[in-house]
Amino acid sequence: MSDANSRDKTANEPIEKRPQRPLERHTENLLWGARFIVLLAIIPSLVGSVILFVVGSIDIAKVLLGTLGYYFYGHGTDIHDSLVPDIIMAIDIYLIAIVLLIFSLGVYRLFVSRIDKAEQSPLDHPFNVVSLDQLKDKIARVVILAVIIEFFRAVVDIRFATPLDAIYLALSVLALAAALYLMSLGHHDE
Repeated sequence: MSDANSRDKTANEPIEKRPQRPLERHTENLLWGARFIVLLAIIPSLVGSVILFVVGSIDIAKVLLGTLGYYFYGHGTDIHDSLVPDIIMAIDIYLIAIVLLIFSLGVYRLFVSRIDKAEQSPLDHPFNVVSLDQLKDKIARVVILAVIIEFFRAVVDIRFATPLDAIYLALSVLALAAALYLMSLGHHDE
């Protein structure tokens, strides 16, 4: 027990500073500065996120304009077949934009610098990540939601040829519900 306590104390103590040779100091500075290479992933991810938010919003605006035109002005095609799939597609686009946003802010926080505003937020905020595993977990949750939305978009377009198709659909919905239940069990303590 005392051995574990002594290891904990030494782990928290500062490392004794030893003199460095100039080559070693320059190499370490170069290696530490190399962490900024992640900006090559962060900046395009942020740009992609903004683009997807804009595209999703434009898609929703088109649905709104089409609906208003159909009901109030009597022109345009029948919206009943395309309304739900178009809205589901926009939600899917938003979820992918959120994945890119969480990825870029999480990678920035882990590799470049902490984000002061995020530090003032509650710890369970999606942008507060303390490890790569936590970042992967948060991204995986949103990706699973996007897959579920994509599944429901596909379900809307299904036309049953046989009763067996309906049974397959019911089994897939049951499997999806079981997966969501198991995921909630894994994150019950958070």
